[in-house]
Order: sequence, then C-alpha cells, then structure tokens
Amino acid sequence: ERLGVNVKFVSDPKVTGEETRKLAAELKDGEVLLLENTRYRAEETKYGKEDSAVEYAKELAALCDDNIFVNDAFGTAHRAHSSTTGVAKYLPAYAGYLIEKEIEFLSNAINDPERPLLAILGGAKVSDKLLVIDSLLEKVDSLIICGAMAYTFFYSMGLNVGTSLCEKDMAEEAKKIMRKAVEKNVKILLPVDVVVSDKFEATEAEAKVVPYDKIPEDLGGYDIGPKTAEIFGEEIRKAKTVIWNGPAGAFENPTFMNGTAAIARIIADTDCISIIGGGDSAAAIVKLGLEDKFSHISTGGGASLEFLE
Repeated sequence: ERLGVNVKFVSDPKVTGEETRKLAAELKDGEVLLLENTRYRAEETKYGKEDSAVEYAKELAALCDDNIFVNDAFGTAHRAHSSTTGVAKYLPAYAGYLIEKEIEFLSNAINDPERPLLAILGGAKVSDKLLVIDSLLEKVDSLIICGAMAYTFFYSMGLNVGTSLCEKDMAEEAKKIMRKAVEKNVKILLPVDVVVSDKFEATEAEAKVVPYDKIPEDLGGYDIGPKTAEIFGEEIRKAKTVIWNGPAGAFENPTFMNGTAAIARIIADTDCISIIGGGDSAAAIVKLGLEDKFSHISTGGGASLEFLE
C-alpha cells in the first residue's frame, strides 16, 4: 500500500527453496518479494555455532543480484542470526533509517543529554539489567528501580519480600549497585509502598497497599503503591531527559497497572525528552494510548538495553 506496488509473497518452509529462488530471479526493477519468516529454518538462530547456519546465510545472500543488504530491524539487531549478521558477511551491508533513528536518539540521550538525566528501570530481573545499570550509573543523575527488580534490592537490605519475584542470588550484586551509586553521586529511588496480593490474577478487592518493609510472608508485591508513584513523579518532573525500560508492575493485569500508568502519565505531561526502551514498557504505553506523548518509543526492548550497555 505504501509503495504502490504489488508485494509478492512466497510461502516456502525452506525460505530459500526452489520457488523462492525462481521468483527472486524473475523480479523486475521496482518489484518486491517478501520471503517466509526466516526462523522457519532452525539454522537461523545458530549462526556462528553451526556450519549449516553459514550455508543458510549464503543461500539468503544469493537471492540478491544487486549486492546490497539493508538491515532495518533494530529489534533483532543485537542477535547474531543468519539473516542479519550472516547475510552482512556476504553482501555490502547498510543500516536503514529506523536503525539510524534509534541509534541517534539513544546515543544523544546517553552521551549528550539535557540534564538532569533520569533512568527508570523496571521489569523482572536484576540479572537481565545488571550490565545496563552498571553502565547507566556512569552517566545518569538519578535512577529509579521498580518492577520485580526492586524486591531483590529489598532482600539485599535484609527485608522480608514474602512471595514476591526475587533473585536471591543477586543480593550481593544489588549491594554493589547501591555502593557504586553512592560513589558516583547518583540518587537511587526504590518504592516506599507496594501493592501486594496472594496471586497475579487478583482483582482490585484482593490487593492491598503496604509499606515496602512490611510485606506479609504469604503475599507478594505486584506493583508500586500510590506514595511511591508520587515520589517518583517528583523526580520525573525535575528531569530534562528520561530513559525508561521495564514496567513498574505486572501491568498485564489491570489491578497492577496503576503504577506503570502513573509513571507514563507523569512523563507524558512533562516537556522532557522521553525515550522508552521498547518491550513491555512500550506495550504498556500503547495500551494507555499515550504513544504520541513521548519523544521516542524504541522498537527493540533487548536491543535498546544492549545498546545502552
């Protein structure tokens, strides 16, 4: 529709099978051929590990007679797969406009930000974000930690976290992060109250707000509480640049959406440069219908995290 041409599609489980090769060879100038999902072949994800993946990359590259490969999939640019890293080994390779835009926004936010620079990190695991936290502590003025990650920090302080999702083996790393923040003069904010329940499927009536240091043994934390949203809001309003990756709670259940929604609305209401690092945070913003209120919503969760690392 955008190109004003008929896009041909070849449903080929081998992706580079005989029919695909025939259609590719017959393409005229200006025509477009869309291939089957490259992951129909198991070798796609094994580039660098198995010879068959190298062969697959060569087969994909051989479909092209103009010798140009453009990768514009930022969301998968951090993965060394046959159709990305692989094809780029056999054709002159270029980044597309989306990747250019992503790198521009993320680079400026980190290397030349309007200050104060605030990073908000949520989501489930400290282990997933350990390297990015370490990197951000060199650059940000303040850091908000929320989502299930916060419970690992509470546990590292010797607090009871009940049945909350918590990486107990990451407690020492959490302590190191807190120490590094002090050294680097970075203000770290953790929740002061949390919404707890005995299950993820809970209704509003079954959830309650408790202080962060009073989580009952038999309940788990699923969202930040209203006081926390208020304190985080004050910090957000001071910032000139905000980078946000990972929701504040289990937003898939409307009962635990309030914290993420509060953060999103506060950022949307400011005139700061706001960058959302893809994945679940982006999904939450789309769910709230606020996507037009942010400077940049990344198309890659894992990719933007690795880039920030």
